[in-house]
Amino acid sequence: MNRFVESWRLMLGGKPYKPAPEQMTEAARELHAFKRTPEQKRLRIAAIHEEFEGEYKGSYKWHYRRWISIIVINLIFVVSYHYDVQLVEGALTASRFVGFHMADLNAALQVMLAYKELLINLAIGSATVLIVWWLVGGRAFCSWVCPYHLLAEAAEWLHLKLAARGWAKDHTFDRRLRVVIYVVFIVLAFATGYTVFETISPVGILSRFLVYGTWLGLVWVGVLLTIEIFYSRRFWCRYICPIGLTYGMVGSTSPTHVEYDLAKCLHEGECRRVCMVPHVLEITKKGYAPDTRVAIGADCTRCGMCVDVCPVGALTYKVKGLDKLL
Repeated sequence: MNRFVESWRLMLGGKPYKPAPEQMTEAARELHAFKRTPEQKRLRIAAIHEEFEGEYKGSYKWHYRRWISIIVINLIFVVSYHYDVQLVEGALTASRFVGFHMADLNAALQVMLAYKELLINLAIGSATVLIVWWLVGGRAFCSWVCPYHLLAEAAEWLHLKLAARGWAKDHTFDRRLRVVIYVVFIVLAFATGYTVFETISPVGILSRFLVYGTWLGLVWVGVLLTIEIFYSRRFWCRYICPIGLTYGMVGSTSPTHVEYDLAKCLHEGECRRVCMVPHVLEITKKGYAPDTRVAIGADCTRCGMCVDVCPVGALTYKVKGLDKLL
C-alpha cells in the first residue's frame, strides 16, 4: 500500500497490520529473511541482553529540548502581555507576532464555520501557520508548543508509577473516536454559529489562563488530567483532540519526519513503550517494515522520545532533500 495512504489510514483510526511479502520491497524482504537466520537471531538476542544489562538508559536530548520549547513559546505570550512588550499579542488560538496575524488552524476552521465567512486577517494567519507546521511536519505542534502536552506528560509519568502498583488502569478506546469527535465539533460550529470546541479545548484554556489569568476552565483541565492519571493513559491526546488530527493532516506531506532504519533495528520494542502514539511505530516489529527505510507517518508527534531511547540509532530525524545538500 502507498505509504501516504497508509499514513492517513492509521491517522484516521485504522489498525496497523503486517504487510504481505508482495507488499514489501525486494530489499526489505531480503533483510527480513536475513534477520530470521539462526545466527542473526542469536546475535540480535545477545545484543538486546547487552543493551538492557549495560549502562545505556536512553538519552534525554530531544526530551529536554521539547520542554524548553513549550515553556519558552508560552512564556513569550505571558511576558508580552504582562509587560506590554508587544512582541506577541493574543494567545495560542489567535495572535499577532510583531504585528503579523497568526491563527491556530483548528480554531480558524471553527471560526469560519461558525460565522460563515472568511476574514482576510484570518486567512493570512491560517496560511502562515499552515506553512510553518507543514515544514515542521506531523503533529509537532502537540509536542513542541501545546501547554497541555507538558501537563499530560507529567500525568503519564504518574499514571505509569500508579499502574505499576495496581492503583491505575489504562483503558483503551477505538482511535476512530477522534475522527467522530472532529466531525461533531465541525457540525456544531456550523449549526450553532459558536466555536463550541474552544470552550473545552485544554490548549486554549491553558493558554488564556497563562496570558490573561482566566482560571475557571482549569477545572475541566483537572478533570482530564485525573482521567489520564487513573483511567486512560493519554486519553485526550490519543482519542479525542481534533487539534492533533488537524495538524497531522497538514503535516502528512512534510519534508521533516522521523525515519526508521530496518537494518539497525533490534526489535526490542523500547520505542513503542515510550511513544505517545505507538501505532505509528508498529513497523518496528519484526517482519512489519515494507522497506529498509521508512518515514514514520502523519500521526507522529515528532517528539523525539523514540529517537532518544533507541540505542542503535534505528530512528532518526530527517529532512527530505537536506542530506543531498550537506
